[in-house]
Amino acid sequence: MSTLKNAVIGQTVTVKRLCGEGAIKRRIMDMGITKGTEIYVRKVAPLGDPIEITVRGYELSLRKADAEMIEVG
Repeated sequence: MSTLKNAVIGQTVTVKRLCGEGAIKRRIMDMGITKGTEIYVRKVAPLGDPIEITVRGYELSLRKADAEMIEVG
C-alpha cells in the first residue's frame, strides 16, 4: 500500500487507513484526515518536507513523518 508521502504533485488520493497510535493518530484525525477523505497534493518542498495538501476545502502542511502514517489508494 502506498502512503501520502509517496504521492506526486497534482495527484488526488483517498485515505484508506491511518497508521500510528495514540496522540499522533488523534492529531491527524483532528486535522480532518479520516478514512475515505480525498486529499489533493498541491506542493512538496524542495527537500521533501513539508508536503502541502488540500483536504476538506482547506490547505494543510504535513511533515513527511506524518504523511508516512497515512495509507492512500
